[in-house]
Amino acid sequence: MPIEINVTTRKAQGTGASRRLRNSGRVPGIVYGSGDVVMIELDHNDLYHKLRSEAFHASVLTLNLEGNKESVLLRDFVMHPFRQQVQHIDFQRVDAKKKMHIKVPLHFLNAEIAPGVKTGGGKISHVINELDIICLPKDLPAFIEVDLGKLELGHSVHVADLKLPKGVETAAHGTHTAEAVVATVQVPRGAVEAEAAVEAAPAPAAAPAGKAAAPAAKETKK
Repeated sequence: MPIEINVTTRKAQGTGASRRLRNSGRVPGIVYGSGDVVMIELDHNDLYHKLRSEAFHASVLTLNLEGNKESVLLRDFVMHPFRQQVQHIDFQRVDAKKKMHIKVPLHFLNAEIAPGVKTGGGKISHVINELDIICLPKDLPAFIEVDLGKLELGHSVHVADLKLPKGVETAAHGTHTAEAVVATVQVPRGAVEAEAAVEAAPAPAAAPAGKAAAPAAKETKK
């Protein structure tokens, strides 16, 4: 079921108006895309809790503007530098017939049974936690699974190895090319350093053959 956000039109604009809005427990925002840009405001507490949901960041949302509903994506939000307060939020309208570019989270599965972990003593490292994809709104997945169950020690899972849902393709650019590493399993750095230290330590000197160790010197009485 789509996540719905209730918003109202924001009439007052400017820095002072936005400050007063925040002080009253509301958040200023905008809706843009196909059609006019609309200034909005919404309840801070409700928005703050929604932002803590993974699905809110990677789903087509239903924006209810005073009874008029439309599909949107969360595009950006600004938090206060040190308070748990949302300062501003941006939504973009969604066209059902046009492909969109969005980031979706990756869910890592079967790490505990990966040979590199279970028998090799390695540790999984997540290099990428979300993936840039392109798809129609109807094909947008809530997340993409990454199966680590066959990952050997020293091996990696790449973007090209991922099984994408029907209608979904990767936005191959920047660090998210087909060859980009998603996750890898390696021996923990501390274990490697400890092993290297043991190997580098000098061996204890052996006593010459046929000779006993010299007796400890006795203290001379005066």
